[in-house]
Amino acid sequence: QVQLVESGGGLVQAGGSLRLSCTASGLTFSTYAMGWFRQAPGKEREFVAAISWRPSATLYAGSVKGRFTISRDNAKNTMYLRMNSLKPEDTAIYYCAADWLPDLLGTNGGEYDYWGQGTQVTVSS
Repeated sequence: QVQLVESGGGLVQAGGSLRLSCTASGLTFSTYAMGWFRQAPGKEREFVAAISWRPSATLYAGSVKGRFTISRDNAKNTMYLRMNSLKPEDTAIYYCAADWLPDLLGTNGGEYDYWGQGTQVTVSS
């Protein structure tokens, strides 16, 4: 049974930082591209960042580029999202997702095979 478990969310002031983690089990982690998505109240889910199953390729939404950094540790079956210079508009539930051996990194949630339950990030002004 595949499980993706997010952690690290919380309440932070604007300008602060958080690091989210996503730990996977029940799959061969190194064969999956991984992504972060978020959903704010009353809004649709949106792509945040993705990292390839190879160690080198990453992709970011324009709204987070330069502030967020995605990384992974295949030995720990874990993906991370370092979020700096947080803004109130970053407030959302953050979800991790896994995409098996894609040709390209995906920004569409429909391309991902497995999802976590989400972790809440709240940025106060």
